[in-house]
Amino acid sequence: MTNHPNGTSDGHIRWGILGTGFIAGLQTQDLAENGFTVQAVGSRNAESSKAFSEKFAIPTAHASYEALVADPDVDVVYIASPHTYHHAHALLALNAGKHVLVEKPFTINARQAQEIFALAEAKGLVALEAMWSRFLPHMIRLREIIAEGSLGQIRKVTASHNQNLPKDPTHRLNDPALGGGALLDLGVYPVSFVLDVLGTPDTIRASAAMTATGVDRQTAAIFEYADGQQALVDCALDTASNNRAAIIGTEGWIDIEPTWYNPTPFTRFDTAGNVLEKFDQRVTSRGMQYQAAEMERLIGAGLTAGIVLPPNESVAVMAAMDEIRRQIGLKYDAAQEGTPND
Repeated sequence: MTNHPNGTSDGHIRWGILGTGFIAGLQTQDLAENGFTVQAVGSRNAESSKAFSEKFAIPTAHASYEALVADPDVDVVYIASPHTYHHAHALLALNAGKHVLVEKPFTINARQAQEIFALAEAKGLVALEAMWSRFLPHMIRLREIIAEGSLGQIRKVTASHNQNLPKDPTHRLNDPALGGGALLDLGVYPVSFVLDVLGTPDTIRASAAMTATGVDRQTAAIFEYADGQQALVDCALDTASNNRAAIIGTEGWIDIEPTWYNPTPFTRFDTAGNVLEKFDQRVTSRGMQYQAAEMERLIGAGLTAGIVLPPNESVAVMAAMDEIRRQIGLKYDAAQEGTPND
């Protein structure tokens, strides 16, 4: 079985969709438009599952998550439930013998992420974080440029993710019981981006402003490295911006805009501001098919981990988020965390 670097599939691997919310619809649409086989969907609500299956022409609608993961016609499960359920649902699917593509944030904390990857490795299955931006063409080209060394020594990385999202205090984004807040929903993007470019920081300094419901309304952090490199990340859930990112080196810089984590152009400059490269590869669909293609590639090759987003890096992202949450006082229920909130 094969898949292709443009994010298409040969259709042999069969997908199950766990959850029927907004992000599940986006991923399913990209799967359907690029040759992937979506075999089944599962929801806690039979009507929701049936409506989703009809909307996307999915053959099987299950009225429970347990029935979905037990379906013998499903090879891999895309987990799109709320953040606080990712851990339990990933373990459920893995224990049923299914590969899992888990929406970001991968889990609530690093310990949960480690447990998922340990189980996947023990069972010879793939567990992959659905940080879709990692697999987009412009991100692949960025890594090539950095590896070539044409930017010199990377000194600074900046990345923002600010959106104007629902203010309803009962919405999941504002509900600590569902892992709400700007950091887990939006900040995970710049945090993952920084670790992709610079690796794990030596120290983190973070601050935030909180909502009345007790989640972070906006958060900013400085990542510091032993050789003097820095990264500046920020996120907010009640103010929109153009969400730019930059990679700044001693021999030039890269400006990624207008929305760096989406399929987007970027420009590479030398130190005098001369344009050296304009990258603008058009992407069909939304772009979420690329992470699905990577999942199918790993399964087809008999691998449990890849190099674009290996398990240890997903764990490192969650550990960085844990440290930011500790500093800003963002706590979730101990039952959700799996450990006491010290």
